[in-house]
Amino acid sequence: MPWFSRNKPKIEQNDEQRIVQTEGVFTKCPECDSTLYNRDLENSMQVCTKCAYHFRIGANLRLELLFDNGKFEELDQEVTSADPLEFVDSKPYKDRIEQAKKSSGLPEAIISGKGEVGGHRVYAGAMDMSFIGGSMGSAVGEKITRLIERAMKTRGAVVIFSASGGARMQEGTLSLMQMAKISAALAQLHEKQLPFISVLTDPTTGGVTASFAMLGDVILAEPKALIGFAGPRVIEQTIRQKLPKGFQRSEFLLEHGMVDKVVDRREMRKTIIRMLDFMMNPEIK
Repeated sequence: MPWFSRNKPKIEQNDEQRIVQTEGVFTKCPECDSTLYNRDLENSMQVCTKCAYHFRIGANLRLELLFDNGKFEELDQEVTSADPLEFVDSKPYKDRIEQAKKSSGLPEAIISGKGEVGGHRVYAGAMDMSFIGGSMGSAVGEKITRLIERAMKTRGAVVIFSASGGARMQEGTLSLMQMAKISAALAQLHEKQLPFISVLTDPTTGGVTASFAMLGDVILAEPKALIGFAGPRVIEQTIRQKLPKGFQRSEFLLEHGMVDKVVDRREMRKTIIRMLDFMMNPEIK
C-alpha cells in the first residue's frame, strides 16, 4: 500500500506554457552577439557591457543624459515641418511627416532644450534618426538657429548631438539653405566668445556633416560612429578604389585630425562638463 496518494488529477501543461517568456527582457548585441539583460543595458546607457558597442538612442534620452539631474526645458515645440514645395515622391510629403510623428512620437527630427550642465547654462539639441532619418529640413535649421541665438542673448554654451542622413530632399534648396543659416549663426556665437561643442553620433552624414557638425570649437564623437558626407559605397564607385578598413568611422577621423576626441557615451557628460569648466570664462561679458 502506498504511503502517499494523489487526490487531484495531475496538472498538464502544453509546450507553449513551458516556454519561458523572454521577449523584451534581453537584447542581442549586433557587434559581439552577447545576450544582454535589458536592465543592465539601460544602466550602461545603452552601451554593450561586453564589447562597448554603442546602440543608437533617441533625442530625449540624449538630453536627459546630458543635463543635470536629467532635467531640461524643451524649446520651440511648435516649430515643425511644412510642405512649401508640395512635394510628392512615393507618397505626399505631408503624409510622410504625419507618419514620422506617429512612429517616432516626436514633433520634429531634433529636440532642443535649455538647462544646466555641471552648473553651466547650456542650450542643447539632439537629432533623432527615427524621424525621417534625422534629416535636416527648414524646421530643424530654424530650431538650431534659435538655440544659438538664445545662447548669445544669455551667454550660454551650445551643445548639439548630430545623428542624421543629411539635408531633407523633400524641401529641396530650402533644406540646403539651412547649412548656411546655421553656419552664419555659429560665426556670431564665435564672435561672442561662447563655446559650441559638437557631438557626432552614428550616423552623421550629408549636409549636416558638411556644415554645423564640423564647426564645433570641440568636436567629439562616439566610438565607431559613421561620419562622412557621401556613403562609402558611393565613394568607392566614384574613385574606383577599395577604401581602407574603418574608413569614415570615428577612430579613422580622429587619426586624420577631423575629430578632437572619441568619447564613450558613459563618459560623455563628464567630458563635456570638463570642457565647459575650461571654456566658459565668467570674466568675459
